[in-house]
Amino acid sequence: MKAGLHWPGLLRTGLQVLGLKPWEFWALTPAELRLMLGEAGQAPMGRARLEELAAAFPDRKGEADHG
Repeated sequence: MKAGLHWPGLLRTGLQVLGLKPWEFWALTPAELRLMLGEAGQAPMGRARLEELAAAFPDRKGEADHG
């Protein structure tokens, strides 16, 4: 069985250690919480990975802008 997150411990850390208000804690994304707790995140995407993705998912001619 896969273990889930220990929400009581995370909430306690958010409120007591980080000094967050409850609504501030619950408004965070998991990535933001990890960053605030000092956990190392993933490295930014490099040029090689960007080119790999561009080759795998090329833009189509005549496709409307996504903006």
